[in-house]
Amino acid sequence: MPNPRSAALIAVFLVTAMLSSHGAAVAATSPADSLESLRREASKARDELEKATEQMKGRQKDLAASQVKLRGTLKDLAVAEAELNRIRGPLAKLANTAYQQSGAAGSMAIFGGGDPGHALRSTADVTLLAQSQQALVDRAGELQDRRRRLASTAQELQSRNAVEQTRLQQEVDGLKTKSAQLTKQLNTMLDKLAVTRQKRLELGCDKSLAADAKKFPNGLIPAKYLCPLPQKGGHRLRADAALAFYKLNAAYKRQFGRDMCVTDAYRSLSEQHAVYARRPGFAAVPGTSNHGKGQALDLCGGIQSSGSVQFNWMEAHAGTYGWIHPAWAYSNPFEPWHWEYGTENG
Repeated sequence: MPNPRSAALIAVFLVTAMLSSHGAAVAATSPADSLESLRREASKARDELEKATEQMKGRQKDLAASQVKLRGTLKDLAVAEAELNRIRGPLAKLANTAYQQSGAAGSMAIFGGGDPGHALRSTADVTLLAQSQQALVDRAGELQDRRRRLASTAQELQSRNAVEQTRLQQEVDGLKTKSAQLTKQLNTMLDKLAVTRQKRLELGCDKSLAADAKKFPNGLIPAKYLCPLPQKGGHRLRADAALAFYKLNAAYKRQFGRDMCVTDAYRSLSEQHAVYARRPGFAAVPGTSNHGKGQALDLCGGIQSSGSVQFNWMEAHAGTYGWIHPAWAYSNPFEPWHWEYGTENG
């Protein structure tokens, strides 16, 4: 199911309202105004999609509860069937004997052979045995009724659950189809506006996500609260750090003619454990690294070498965009490649 916070889904629903009623207005306004409108629509669409997703999750929970009820009903039905099967033999014998030998003598034959006259020594015995036979018949009737009710309930639950499962699948398929259509329309509109790659990234990265990301433990931030970097490798950062990096990367590219080289960014808790296992005593203890907060980068392409042209450029310009080389990384341990956003400078 689509992820409500991912950049892809934000892009999907970015221009829903604009496509239906504001196409001419977009063409008539400046690119900056159009992009701001796109940003507002993105935020609105994200909220609507989150609401729809929560509603869908609610229906999924209801369906799961119904499935549990169905399993319980089928289990009860099996128990009733088993008990009914156990008394079918005595019932059949009772019916057959009563048919062949009418009266008390015939009824008593199911409890053993011999002369009924010798078996019945008192009126009390006859009454007790008759009551036992009637209880057996009554229990069989109760079980038949219970089985019919349970079978009816099970059939109703199965039918209702099948319909709900089909409806949920149709909603998911509908979202996928709409996603593909609107993404194509959005890209066409952005192409017409001559939107740069950096601007596209900024449009897909909502700075308000940073506050939500800070609520999660170190290394356990869900992907939907992180923004992708332009470099290959699937690296991500917290939204505020990512937006600052986009600008830093653009300035670096103007200077050196290429994107910055990134080897690591946000690091999950399991990844931090792996790094710590390789470098105990040097890597941060899992759960304490700024990589786990989505506000640290490990860089390459020359920056990893202290004193290089690239490293010196970073020292001179990174602070303009909120990025620093922390004091500890100059000596303990020495990591010229490690840079952080918004730590020592707040």
